[in-house]
Amino acid sequence: MRLIISFILTLAVTNSLFGYPLDAGEETGIIRLEGYQRIQEGKTPGRKLFPGALLPLQQVQLRLTDQRNFELPEPDPQLTDDILAFLGADQENYSFSVLDLSHPEQPVFAEHQGDLNFNPGSLGKVLIAVGVFQALADLYPDDVAARKRLLRERWITANQFIISDHHKVPFWDAERQQMTYRKIRTGDSGNLYSWLDWMLSPSSNAAAAMVLREYLLMVRFQAEYPVAEQTAEDFFKKTGKRELMRLLINSLHEPMRRNGLDPEQIRQGGFFTWKGKTLVPGGSSRANARSFLTLLLRVEQGRLIDPFSSLELKRLLYMTEKRIRYASHPALKHSAVYFKSGSLYSCEPEPDFECGKYIGNRLNLLNSVAIVEEPQTEGLLHYLVVITSNVLRVNSAVAHQTLAMRIHRLLQRRYEEVQKIRSEIAGSGHPGAGSGD
Repeated sequence: MRLIISFILTLAVTNSLFGYPLDAGEETGIIRLEGYQRIQEGKTPGRKLFPGALLPLQQVQLRLTDQRNFELPEPDPQLTDDILAFLGADQENYSFSVLDLSHPEQPVFAEHQGDLNFNPGSLGKVLIAVGVFQALADLYPDDVAARKRLLRERWITANQFIISDHHKVPFWDAERQQMTYRKIRTGDSGNLYSWLDWMLSPSSNAAAAMVLREYLLMVRFQAEYPVAEQTAEDFFKKTGKRELMRLLINSLHEPMRRNGLDPEQIRQGGFFTWKGKTLVPGGSSRANARSFLTLLLRVEQGRLIDPFSSLELKRLLYMTEKRIRYASHPALKHSAVYFKSGSLYSCEPEPDFECGKYIGNRLNLLNSVAIVEEPQTEGLLHYLVVITSNVLRVNSAVAHQTLAMRIHRLLQRRYEEVQKIRSEIAGSGHPGAGSGD
C-alpha cells in the first residue's frame, strides 16, 4: 500500500513582536509608536510592557564602539560545557554561539556547532535591512541627515509584491485612539521606516517584499533614486527575469562581503512572498550561528556599514511589545532585548502525534538571535546569543524560552562572581586588580 504523506511547511507567525523605542514616533514617523506610548501612559487600553522594553531612544546605544578591532576569541571550554549541559541528549540538534561582554575587557565566547549551516527563515529579514542601510550609505556617504530624511519621507504603497502573507501588523488610528491588527492589504501605505518596522517586528512577509523591492530600486537607480512609481513598475515589468535574478542575488550578497561576512555562510536568497518570488526569482538562503553572532558584534561595534546604520538596526530590533519564544521568559523582563527569530516546521502522518505550531515531526527548526542588556546590574550584564535547534516533536518555542532563562541565570552568576572577586582583590589593595596602582 502506497503511503501518501501530507507535508505541511510553514513560516512561523510572529504577529505579537514589535520593535523601536516608543518615544521615537515623531522622529521616525512610525505611527504605531504613538499608540504604544499612550498605552504605557495609561491613556489608551492595552498591554503594559516589561520594564526592559521601556528604554527611551537615547538609552538604546551601541556598546562596543571603542573596541572596533575586537574579533571573536577562541571558545571557552567551561562556558561551552555549562550551556551544553542544559541541552542534555539533544545537544547534536542544537547549535549556538554566545558572547558574554559583561566585562568587555575580558569577553568570554562559547560555541557548539557554530559553523553548522541552517535555513535562517525570517532571520533573513535582518539581512534585507542590512542591504537597505548599505544602499542608503552609498547614496549619502557623508550625509546622515539625508538618510534619515529618506527613511522618514519615502512613502511606499503596497502592491502585488505582498501576495500573499498571513502575518498581522499594527495600525494606529490617531483620531479614534485605537490600535488594530490585520494583514497588510494592497493600497496600504507607510514610510520606509514603518515598512522596516513591520518587516522586522511582526516579521511581515508582505512588508519584507515591499522593502526588498525598494532596496532593488535603490541599487538599480542609485543617484536617480527615488524614482516615480511608474518608472519602478516599468522596470520590474520590462526587465528580463534572468537579469532581475542576477540583480537580486548580487544585491543581497554584496553587503555581506562589504561588511566582512561570507555569503556562503550567511545570506538571504530572495523574496518571502509567493508573488515576489514569481516576479523576481532568487537563490538559496543559509546561515550559521557564528556568522549571525559576528553580525551582532559588528552592530555593537558600529562596524556594520557605519555607526548610524548599526544603531538604527539595533533600534529596529529593540522589543517594545509582547515578547515571544527565546525572549519571552520572565527572567528577561528587566533586560533590554534586541531580538529576531525565524522558524520552519513540517509534519507528516504519525500515530499518536498531533502536528502543531513549532511542533514538527519532520522538520522543527527554530532560530533565535538576541542582544541582551541588563542595566539594573552594578555594571552592565551584556551578551549576544544565537541559538538554532531542530528537535522533533517538541514545542521549540518553549524549549528556546527555557534555554534563555538558563543562559541568562548562568551569565548572571558568572557576572556576580567576577564582580565579587574584583571587589575582594580591590579591597585587599592588590596592585593588579583595579586598585589604581
